[in-house]
Amino acid sequence: MSTTHIGWIGLGLMGIPMSQQLLKAGYPVTVYNRNKDKEAALKEQGAQTASTPAELIQQTDVVVIMVTDDKAINELFNGNTGLLTAGVSNKIIINMSTVSPAISKEMAAKAREQGNHYLDAPVSGSVKQAETAQLVIMAGGEETVFEQVKPILEKMGKAAVYLGETGAGNTAKLAINTLLSLHAQGLAEAILLAKNNGIQLEVLLSLLNNGALANPFMKIKGEAIINDNYAAAFSLSNIVKDLKLAKDIGLKTPMGEAALDTFSSAAEQYGDDDLIAVMKYLEGR
Repeated sequence: MSTTHIGWIGLGLMGIPMSQQLLKAGYPVTVYNRNKDKEAALKEQGAQTASTPAELIQQTDVVVIMVTDDKAINELFNGNTGLLTAGVSNKIIINMSTVSPAISKEMAAKAREQGNHYLDAPVSGSVKQAETAQLVIMAGGEETVFEQVKPILEKMGKAAVYLGETGAGNTAKLAINTLLSLHAQGLAEAILLAKNNGIQLEVLLSLLNNGALANPFMKIKGEAIINDNYAAAFSLSNIVKDLKLAKDIGLKTPMGEAALDTFSSAAEQYGDDDLIAVMKYLEGR
């Protein structure tokens, strides 16, 4: 068993399977989640629990965060019982959330003032990849710190890549999710065009999945459309959040702006559904 004690904050769709990989690898793990019901499954697998973020960082060596947005990060660091209230040093904080480069730079500076280290290390992949430890992890921050925690990251993903200074991981993730939105909207529009002209969905998807454009995303989301399954692996609301963050760092190209407009409108009806529910929105226009 590893002697590195890991603290984990955030037990959502991604946080649960990712933290489970660390437990399987033999790391001692202490978890914190606002919804205490979600801690139960991890406790059954051997995790300990902390009542606050401050308590968690006091008890652990490395803290991993996987939450939704900048607001949640700000609260975790600056709240009344947040990480910055603990008065500890020589800790490593790995923020794997998809958030802005700006919030990472701000929290990295505050962590550094207390003698701690911060990495932004968001992931490419969804629930299935988290469950099979096949995520791709992109990191920004101190390279020596990245190398120190790389064995931990590699327990959750098939690749962990260092990109540069603080915020570099966040920037890369926003670029990737911009392309993700274009793939999703493009697939939905192609299906609608074919459907409206008498081409069966299954036939079109077979052609796509056996042609030059084939990719895992198209296969998974095509099957979701066939099965009318729009349960969120990655929600419409979250892709809108990420496109807005991308816009904040300079996304102003025609396709990017069109995607933000489309997904923002779709999220008004289907925000809690998977991003491929953009299909339902476009079909109903």
